[in-house]
Amino acid sequence: MRVFTAALATETNTFSPIFIDRRGFEDSLYAPPGQHPETPTLCTAPVTVGRRVCREKGWTLIEGTAAWADPAGLVSRATYEGLRDEILGQLEAALPVDAVVLGLHGAMVAAGYDDPEGDLLTRIREIVGPEVLVCAELDPHSHLTAKRVAAADFFTVFKEFPHTDFVDRAEDLWRIAVDALEGRVRPVMSVFDCRMIDVFPTSREPMRGFVDRMMAIERDDPLVLSLSAIHGFMAGDVPEMGTKMIAVTDGAPEHGAALARRLGMELYGNRGRHVMPILDESEAVAQAMAAPAGRPVVIADVWDNPGGGTAGDATVLLGELMARGAEGVAVGTIWDPMAVRLCFVAGEGATIPLRFGAKSAPFTGTPIDATVEVVRLVAGAEMRFGESLVPFGDSARVRLDGTDIEVILNSVRAQSFDPSLFNALGIDPLEKKILVIKSTNHFYAAFAPIASEVIYCSAGRPYPNDPAQTPYRKVRRDIWPITADPFGDPKRGEE
Repeated sequence: MRVFTAALATETNTFSPIFIDRRGFEDSLYAPPGQHPETPTLCTAPVTVGRRVCREKGWTLIEGTAAWADPAGLVSRATYEGLRDEILGQLEAALPVDAVVLGLHGAMVAAGYDDPEGDLLTRIREIVGPEVLVCAELDPHSHLTAKRVAAADFFTVFKEFPHTDFVDRAEDLWRIAVDALEGRVRPVMSVFDCRMIDVFPTSREPMRGFVDRMMAIERDDPLVLSLSAIHGFMAGDVPEMGTKMIAVTDGAPEHGAALARRLGMELYGNRGRHVMPILDESEAVAQAMAAPAGRPVVIADVWDNPGGGTAGDATVLLGELMARGAEGVAVGTIWDPMAVRLCFVAGEGATIPLRFGAKSAPFTGTPIDATVEVVRLVAGAEMRFGESLVPFGDSARVRLDGTDIEVILNSVRAQSFDPSLFNALGIDPLEKKILVIKSTNHFYAAFAPIASEVIYCSAGRPYPNDPAQTPYRKVRRDIWPITADPFGDPKRGEE
């Protein structure tokens, strides 16, 4: 067998002022054919898993480009078209192939393209024809468009949020692909539109039990090859944004449709009950400061999350901590490349006046003006995320004069995945009373074991987090909570 693989991924917050050009991919991951590292990024696991599978099967794996950009705003048209055409050219040069196995995110939006992944998949299908297997792994925070479903044979999707299972789902992708290529199964997709948009953390109920039930059905139902929930990405103003259910069956589309409908209506029935309880900055800081001594309290600044396309430079929480005289605080991170550069020029041990943060957008607080000590400088800092290493760029650890507050300033936007973020700058997170991080839920698997308490905080409005109020221009209106009850009588979902 000859199998072509490639990856093209980012998550686009169409409300973000931070646009992505080719350098945005190169700063995160740009790996030409054969140059992808052995460790996967979030959306490139099909490449690394494919190497092992094809080696074991004695198949030929033809690697195309793998590119990933940290989430931000629109991708420039020239950047998307250039990377797309690069991969399509590599595919054409690889022909004939028996399958195309891709790593995608699913929430990319480019200038002139509401659905880049649908465009890419359609062009791939036109090149390889109707008989060649085409499949991809997706992030659940994506837009499952009709165009994508028509072009691909099947998708697998991360089940967990935080996305601790991206390698496992790539294993599923290849397992189904191998079985299909060797004639044991005939994968077909059935999709149900849940007519909603919500946040679905799997670290708590009801989504924890929902995912466990999906996996039990996959294990026990011989017709089911894969079940997935597309959460949707509420910061993407595109026509087909929303929550969907996917059932991949072995040649049983009606069975899959009924199953997807039943599970989709279960999601719909729990709408509004999935999201974690969230405090404002005043409540969050007061609760953290009142916590008994011991392991650190983690405050997650959930809406200033670079993983959702924001800048990661909001100072609302930091300002509240400063105003209350909080002690034993480490903030990781505040994105400010210019402030980092000034710290590098000054050098470790220097004490300098510094203005940093809150430069990217309204509702992110005010810039911090402080005298700071430059405690540690690290060029090309990295943190862990599962099996991956995530760069957050040249970084400076500064201590605010007259306080017990330390801040990590970084030059490459990245959400806070793992306590190694602090270790990379010489901070032992276990010695701090309060850790402030910027992430919606990806942090949870790594931070919860070291925390005495995890507090989710909504501080400012850098991210469009209320779909009922977000000024969408393209999003359909017949989804909850934009419409109070898009199904009316719940039985209509069973029609």
